[in-house]
Amino acid sequence: MAVKKYKPTTPGQRGMTGYTFEEITKASPERSLLKPLRKSGGRNLYGRVTVRHRGGGNRRRIRIVDFKRDKHDIPARVAAIEYDPNRTARLALLNYVDGEKRYIVAPLDLKVGDTVMAGAGAEIRPGNSLPISNIPVGTLVHNIELKVGRGGQLVRAAGGAAQLLAKEGDFAQVRMPSGEVRLVRQECFATIGQVGNLDHGNIKLGKAGRKRHLGVRPTVRGSAMSPRDHPHGGGEGRQPIGIPGPKSPWGKPTLGYKTRRNKKTDQYILRRRGKKRR
Repeated sequence: MAVKKYKPTTPGQRGMTGYTFEEITKASPERSLLKPLRKSGGRNLYGRVTVRHRGGGNRRRIRIVDFKRDKHDIPARVAAIEYDPNRTARLALLNYVDGEKRYIVAPLDLKVGDTVMAGAGAEIRPGNSLPISNIPVGTLVHNIELKVGRGGQLVRAAGGAAQLLAKEGDFAQVRMPSGEVRLVRQECFATIGQVGNLDHGNIKLGKAGRKRHLGVRPTVRGSAMSPRDHPHGGGEGRQPIGIPGPKSPWGKPTLGYKTRRNKKTDQYILRRRGKKRR
């Protein structure tokens, strides 16, 4: 997929880029695999805002995606590559030989007419899903399960790929896109290949309106608020953040403050992710 640049006929288009959609082969989604999306605007069941900066956005419908790949040893033909407004990756519409249709996250180089399959006997080919025990070391994978039968939870965004580093005992070592090395049970399924739509990270929205179309509302700087609304607020003129450092609106440290609180899975992380090098 290539990135499209706009001729700046308006100020908002000057720094804007978009998709060419050259890989999309079908404009309308499969109606049997749609369901409505009910928006919350970042509010909980009491009506209180629990996630800020959410609301509005274009109307969407959810595409039911098969992350479990539990239709084993039944080949399917790729009928179309489609756009999904709810994720950065593209979707591949599969037509199984028994007549069922399902969506999967489209890996790189998967084309219309290709045949994919899930199961222990599947070939090592993009789009095929196998247990990690049957995948050779060094292979790039995505849509990785954490618990057997739950469905893929890791590496599902555009351009994402994890690498299988080693196998030992009941577990395999997998290097995530972030650089983290993690243990995953060998019975868990993973899909071969890298997620498509590699140029997603090169897209520039260019104007505030495109952010609003995504359902993201404006963010106000803490230093522009009053002291009762934010720890950075108040003062005559512009003030530095000061010591001990930047804080959230509720006084918690931010920018590098670790918030992980999951001791149950600490044992499965061999190497934590580091800072990204530019």
